[in-house]
Amino acid sequence: MLLIREVMYCKPGKVRPLLEKFQAMTKLMQRTGMGKMRVLTDVSAERYWTLVSELEVPSFDAFEKMMSGQGQNEKDTKEFETIMKGYHDLVDHGKREIYKIEA
Repeated sequence: MLLIREVMYCKPGKVRPLLEKFQAMTKLMQRTGMGKMRVLTDVSAERYWTLVSELEVPSFDAFEKMMSGQGQNEKDTKEFETIMKGYHDLVDHGKREIYKIEA
């Protein structure tokens, strides 16, 4: 099992709009059987305006299939694109961390 963490460092004042996008994406992911994603915002972090999403996946292969949209119907793919449209305007930069869950 792997833990995928997406760490997004938002532009000043842009955490709330990004959080709303990730909350909508979480609902879509659960509805389509892609799993539950946790979304966190900073109270105290390396930088202000940080948003982190965490998702557990069984393997790299499963993660790659999910990221490529495999198994999603066209309607869900379009909804995902609509939800995330313009998110680059909210983010300064980010990183992905992948951890193997040991216990």
